[in-house]
Amino acid sequence: MNDRQKEYFRVKLLSWKDEILKESKLTLQALQEENVNHPDLADRASSETDRAIELRARDRQRKLIAKIDAALQRIEDNTYGYCEETGEPISLKRLEARPIATLSVEAQERHEKREKVYRDE
Repeated sequence: MNDRQKEYFRVKLLSWKDEILKESKLTLQALQEENVNHPDLADRASSETDRAIELRARDRQRKLIAKIDAALQRIEDNTYGYCEETGEPISLKRLEARPIATLSVEAQERHEKREKVYRDE
């Protein structure tokens, strides 16, 4: 991977991270502002369900930020774009679709097949 490609993915990862952080701030603001006491039990249950779903989504995004940070670190270490399992280059198409990928398509498929076999036992 050349320097121009690394810079492209670095910018892509940073903008993705910024977008997630902005969404998180908006969610926190909305949750703080929505501190409404619903007199109706159904309204309260609905509101709490919405809040739980939103918090679960934010938790997934928090984990995604950690993966983005790890990918940015791999760019700095010059290990970005190489499969952790085989050491082979990960295709640019795969990185474009999933910039945080650590496995090539083939290695990912093998990993998922092993998971399925162990899950089925």
